[in-house]
Amino acid sequence: MPSIFYPFDPKKPKEIVRRYEGNPILTGGDFPGDITWVFNSGVIKDQGRYIMVCRVEDSALYTYMWVADSDDGFHFRPRSAPVKVPHDNPEYEEYSHRTYFDPRITKLDGVFYIVHAAHSRHTCRLGLFRTTDFNDFEWMGCISEPDNRNGVLFPERISGQYVRLDRPNVGGGGEGDMWISYSPDLIHWGKGKGVIRREDFRWAWKKIGPGAVPIRTKDGWLTIFHGVRTQCAQHYVYQLGVFLLDLDDPSRVVAKAERAILIPQMDYELSGQTPSVVFANAAILEDDGSVKIYYGAADSVQCVALSTLDELLAACHNR
Repeated sequence: MPSIFYPFDPKKPKEIVRRYEGNPILTGGDFPGDITWVFNSGVIKDQGRYIMVCRVEDSALYTYMWVADSDDGFHFRPRSAPVKVPHDNPEYEEYSHRTYFDPRITKLDGVFYIVHAAHSRHTCRLGLFRTTDFNDFEWMGCISEPDNRNGVLFPERISGQYVRLDRPNVGGGGEGDMWISYSPDLIHWGKGKGVIRREDFRWAWKKIGPGAVPIRTKDGWLTIFHGVRTQCAQHYVYQLGVFLLDLDDPSRVVAKAERAILIPQMDYELSGQTPSVVFANAAILEDDGSVKIYYGAADSVQCVALSTLDELLAACHNR
């Protein structure tokens, strides 16, 4: 009988992403007032300081965006009040205000843009905030067709166009796959292409979606994403993976890690509002080559994990 091949390699490192020993770095108790949970948060480093835009909830399930600041990327101080949002804007009230979530922060041309998803009475869409100082925020409107989420802007224009990864939930048999689109003005998007499918990952057959803002490297755009599988009675398990996109044509995958780089294992990842979840919205490449990966755990707390650029690139090439 032919032998069965199992791709076990004892030389593979057990982990290339290491949890910060002080996790979780933010909980609901760290915020003023009746805040109960901290969800997946966007983070950016600018002029030596770390700025986190959190999505938080109170006990009545009202959603807020809340800014927190840090000098070292580990110890964050929430501000005294949440971000003011435009409740006087009819479009915002109709399409965005009920639950807005999963903020990702990208700096482009000196402006910070925050892509978020929002559930309304209709469906889920992507919306966009902009700020220059993280004090005053302008909502620029909805920037996707219905039933789209996990929007992430690239940190530079490519061939003169703004570029976005996202995850449409319906249409064309590509439910749960990752797409790319292009825009001349950040509002009108088109030329959509499928980038990578959930079937491309053994551990993420249910759905995949963009996570952190892509990082430019010598090998391509390093893209940390989340992948979802089901366990037993349709219990979702969220994990993190990584792949590389071509620098000039980011619709083309040039390398991908076969294995997940972070899976739910700790109590704060396994137990919470949504058990068995690690979900990254940000990754910061430091000058020394280390990488901080910011992720929400179990839809309850905010955490950070550590790796290096070399390790993540090696993982993409399955070395």
